[in-house]
Amino acid sequence: MKIALTVAGSDSGGGAGIQADLKTFQQFGVFGTSVIVALTAQNTLGVRAVETVAEWMIGAQLTALAEDLPPAALKTGMLAEAAVVRQVARAIRENGWGPLVTDPVMVATSGARLLTTEAEDVIREDLLPLAALVTPNIDEAAILTGRVVHDVTTMERAAVTMLRFGPGAVLVKGGHLTGESVTDVLATPAGVRHFNHSRIQTTSTHGTGCTLSAAIAAGLALGHSLEDSVTNALDFVHRAIASAPNLGAGHGPLNHTVSAATGAR
Repeated sequence: MKIALTVAGSDSGGGAGIQADLKTFQQFGVFGTSVIVALTAQNTLGVRAVETVAEWMIGAQLTALAEDLPPAALKTGMLAEAAVVRQVARAIRENGWGPLVTDPVMVATSGARLLTTEAEDVIREDLLPLAALVTPNIDEAAILTGRVVHDVTTMERAAVTMLRFGPGAVLVKGGHLTGESVTDVLATPAGVRHFNHSRIQTTSTHGTGCTLSAAIAAGLALGHSLEDSVTNALDFVHRAIASAPNLGAGHGPLNHTVSAATGAR
C-alpha cells in the first residue's frame, strides 16, 4: 500500500484540513499520514480560533515520518505562518519527498486573508519550486501573481505566470466564478487544458480545495500521471459535492464516502 502525507491544519468540524485529507486518502486506497501544523476551532459557520503548533513539535512529526513512513506523494494545505512554511519546505527538500501538491491556502471563503504577506512570499519563493502541482483558487492565483483574475482567460494567464515560479504544473480552480458551469485551468510546460463540470447549486462546499489536492496527491502516490490524477480528483470532488450530507447550518462538508476512481485513464 502506498503512503500519502498531508501537512496542514486540523479542522474540528471535520470538513476540511487534515480530517478531509485523511478521509480522501482512504477512499483512494492509500495509507494516510499527517503532520498537523495548526489547530482550529471551527464548524460550518466559520473559524472561531486558530493556534499554530510549536515548531519543535512540527519538526518532530516530520522526523518521525521520515524515519519510518516516508510518503510516495504528499500535499500541503494551510501552513499558518512564514516560519512554518520555511520549516516544511526545508524538510521536503532534505528528505527528497515528492511529488508534492501544494494547496496555497491563503483566503477564506469569507474573503479574509489567512496568511501574512510574509508567509505568502515564502510560499511563492520556497514552496512552489518544490511542487509538482500548485492548486490555487482565483483569489489565491491573484495574490501569487499580482494579476486580476476574474474569468477563464485571466485564469490561463495567471496559471502560465505561476509556472515561472518553478512548479511543474498549475491548476487554477474556477469554482468562485459565476455561471452554470465550472472551468478549472491546468497549465503545464506542454500547454493549457480546461476541465469543465456543471455547477451544483449548494452551500455544501466546505473543504473542496483540501479534498481536491488530497485526491490528486493520492493519485500521484498510486503512480498515475498528473493529468489522470487531476481528472480523477475533480470527478471525486464533483460527486462528493453532489451527494453532500447537508450537515450544519453554514457551509457544510462534502460526502467523503463516495467511491473514487483509482485507475489510470
